[in-house]
This record gives sequence, C-alpha cells and structure tokens, in this order.
Amino acid sequence: MTSVTSVCVYCGSAGAVDPAYRDAATGLGRLLAQAGVNLVYGGGRVGLMGLVADAVMAGGAHVTGIIPEFLDKYEVGHTGLSELIVVDTMHTRKQQMMDRADAFIVLPGGFGTLEELFEVLTWKQLRLHDKPILILDLPGTDGRGFWEPLTGLLNHIIGQNFAKPETAALWQVITRLDDVLPALRAAPPPAVPVETKWL
Repeated sequence: MTSVTSVCVYCGSAGAVDPAYRDAATGLGRLLAQAGVNLVYGGGRVGLMGLVADAVMAGGAHVTGIIPEFLDKYEVGHTGLSELIVVDTMHTRKQQMMDRADAFIVLPGGFGTLEELFEVLTWKQLRLHDKPILILDLPGTDGRGFWEPLTGLLNHIIGQNFAKPETAALWQVITRLDDVLPALRAAPPPAVPVETKWL
C-alpha cells in the first residue's frame, strides 16, 4: 500500500438500516486500520459513519472527521476521533475531504452520499483529480447489492450517450470486502498535480 495512505469514506448517517450494511461499515473500518490506512470522513458519530470511524479508531489508525458547524451544533459530531475539524460550510467540508484523501470508498447511504459520490466523480471526469473511486456494493440481507440500481443508472447514462464509454473507467465496483485493499494497491498513482486549481 504505497500510494494510498488515507481513504475518504462516504456513507450514510442513518442507524435503522439493514444490519448487513452496518457490519460492512465496521468490517471496512477494521480492514483499513489493519492495513495502516487512515480515515477521512464526514465527522459524524451516528449511523454507518460512526461505525466505520469507531472501527478504524479501535484498530489504531488515525481518523480525521470534517463536519460543518451547523451539524456539529446538533451534537452529531464524533468527539472521540484523532482529529475533528469544524468548518463553515458543506462545500468547505467536501473540498477538505477531497484534499486529504488518496482514494474514495462509497458505502451505502442516502442523498448526501450520492451527492458526494457524484461530485467527486464529476471532478475526476473534469481531471481535477485522478484518485481511485471504489463503490462498495456489498449485498444486504436480501442478497442484492445496495448500489445495483445506481450502477444500472450509470451504465444507462453511458448507453444513452450522455457520457462517453471511457467514463466507466472513472470508478470501480467492489462486491467483497476482501477486494478493497487489492483494488487500492492496483490503482495507478495520481498524476494530476496537487496544485491543480478548482473550478
């Protein structure tokens, strides 16, 4: 694991979800910590966000949470992290998460998780970065991958010529936790300079 030392994880803050997704969050956190990979995430203590952070912390790796002030006021900020950064806006939060991570992993989540995924995916399409994006599509208790409808939509967008076929290489779908670290190791190191200006 030479080029990836920190991973940004996007995931949901909801707690009353399929236990399989909760187990996936904890499992991913343990996996990252065992590999010595630090976590960057949205700073919450609830839902899958809290579970992945707790697992990384328990494994001895560094966790950086980045949360906007208005959310921290609702006491959803995780106070047991290595580092909790309180910022002014959601936009600042997302840019700092992007800047601090070497790769991105997407666990099940809601509208916010989708918004984060599509933004970082669009940034990659626009060559603002070329960091790996892994969509972790582990099955729920019903046996179906949570992100199956999303990957179908992405393929539909390409099939309808709203995106070029080569854009399918911007992300990778992973269906097993055991495949996460090999996928990160196999990803080429980023070539986009870190000083690239944001649009």
